[in-house]
Amino acid sequence: QVRLVESGGGSAQPGGSLRLSCATSGFSLDYNAIGWTREAPGKRREDVACLSQIEETIVYQDSVKGRFTIARDKNTVYLQMNNLKPEDTGVYYCASRIGSTCPNGDLMYDYWGQGTQVTVSS
Repeated sequence: QVRLVESGGGSAQPGGSLRLSCATSGFSLDYNAIGWTREAPGKRREDVACLSQIEETIVYQDSVKGRFTIARDKNTVYLQMNNLKPEDTGVYYCASRIGSTCPNGDLMYDYWGQGTQVTVSS
């Protein structure tokens, strides 16, 4: 059974940092893509970052490039978020895909976590 459990959300001021964690079980991060998506209030869910170990690929949404970093340590995936902006506010979901290729901005994941809230405001 695939499980994805997020933690680490919370509140930060603009310019601040947060680190999200996603504890995974039930599938192999060595061969399957894993990523982070987010849903802002009143907006559609969007891809944020994705990592494919076997394809040696990391993909970021343009708005987070240079500020967010996705990384993996064994069965946990992290999203380090620096220089946060108010528009980064939303619910962040960890998601995994059956297959090695990261989705092409189309949210084509097969499993989802429960989400963790991130709020950026002054």
